[in-house]
This record gives sequence, structure tokens and C-alpha cells, in this order.
Amino acid sequence: QVQVVESGGGVVQAGESLRLSCAASGNIFRINAMAWYRQAPGKQRELVAAIAGGTSTNYADSVKGRFTISRDNVKNMAYLQMNSLKPEDTAVYYCNAEVVIRSGFTFSYWGQGTQVTVSS
Repeated sequence: QVQVVESGGGVVQAGESLRLSCAASGNIFRINAMAWYRQAPGKQRELVAAIAGGTSTNYADSVKGRFTISRDNVKNMAYLQMNSLKPEDTAVYYCNAEVVIRSGFTFSYWGQGTQVTVSS
């Protein structure tokens, strides 16, 4: 079993910052990519940012220059630093981890999500 838990969401005003954290635990041999997705009401879930096992990153165009994804491979954690937040960033943010478990199989695990609300 692998658990993925997000934290750090909240309510902020436009222009402010938030830092989300994602912790993976359990039967983990190695974590490949980790990523943040978000889903706003009435919209599909979309990729926000992803980070590979090393330092390679990928961002949605809408957050480039404002959001930064990072990870701690020792602690099996990922972070999303969100600056200059806009009302359109309001969504539930989900963490995804691509985990190689000790048997050698690879599975994708999701957290329960954390709400980010940006008021204008």
C-alpha cells in the first residue's frame, strides 16, 4: 500500500503565495515522476507541473514563471510553490506519484486533494 497526502491549501487574495506539500509513504522502492494536477468546478483535471526523478520539470503555460515544483527524494515529498496567485488558479489541487513498489511493479497513486481558493 502507498499513501499520498497533500497539504498546504487555503484561501488567499490575488497576488499572494501558497506552498503545497505532497508526502508519499508506504511500500515504496522508488518514485519516478511526481506531479501536481488541479480541477476547477465544471472543468477537467489538468496538469499543472511535473518533475521527473532528477530535476527535469514541465509546467502548464498558465503557471510558467509563477509556480515552481520541487521534490525531496529522501523524504519522498514534492512541493509546489505558487506565487502571484490569480482567481483562475482556484481549484482542488491533486498530487500524483508514479511509484515503483518493492515487487518491481509501477503504479500511479493520487492524493485526496487540497483546496486552493484565490479571491480577487
